[in-house]
Amino acid sequence: MTPRPIDDTLLHAFVDGDLDDTTRAEVQVWLDEHPEDVTRVRAWNEQRLVLHATFDKVLEEPIPTRLLQAARGRPRAAIWQRLAAAAALLAIGGAGGWIARDRLVVLPEAPGRAERAIDAYVIYTAEMRHPVEVPAAEEEHLVRWLSKKLGKTINLPDLTPAGFQLVGGRLLPDQGKPAAQFMYEDDTKRRVTLYMRVVPEAKDTGFSFTRDRDVAAFHWIDGPFGYCLTAALPREKVLQLAQMVYESGPK
Repeated sequence: MTPRPIDDTLLHAFVDGDLDDTTRAEVQVWLDEHPEDVTRVRAWNEQRLVLHATFDKVLEEPIPTRLLQAARGRPRAAIWQRLAAAAALLAIGGAGGWIARDRLVVLPEAPGRAERAIDAYVIYTAEMRHPVEVPAAEEEHLVRWLSKKLGKTINLPDLTPAGFQLVGGRLLPDQGKPAAQFMYEDDTKRRVTLYMRVVPEAKDTGFSFTRDRDVAAFHWIDGPFGYCLTAALPREKVLQLAQMVYESGPK
């Protein structure tokens, strides 16, 4: 029997797990015959997972004082309208939290700005004797040197809570301009790189995800820097490390 047409509302409910068994089975039959919808559903599910991983912890934070102050003295109806709007925003993707400090997750995205970072990751993480120019033993000099080259002060993230120690770093070219690459390694010799470049007059962006050559990369812009955190690790682990880098960045 030909399945009935399935619209986006049912597809979203399928991703969110809100369908009864009968309807879910109907949607599954539809997806089996419509690979283009499978691609869309997969992308929505990936976005939902990343939203949860990125923003769920924000739900437990107190309401910002500025929002409470803004609500004082306003008519009760207006306050409830704003609370209802906030609740609707929190429901998007099953996560949120005060618009996550004005950051937006964008998934998926073509490699684009992550290509050079992934290339550098593939080349230098394979090096055994010379993976970096300046070793971690000279961390202070490394950060000062690369900050001078990029023309901006670099706050080097500490990834030791996640089990990754600094190996060192190097200077790299980025379309005729300088870029920095920092390399980290865990006890099992798995390596992670952080690629940083200066982005003049750029607005902050949310995490964007790219996978290429079995390498996962989260990239974003925060303050004066463009970042790309790259590793041959599961997406969730790379996201965790990217969050640690973001939290250590300019505020």
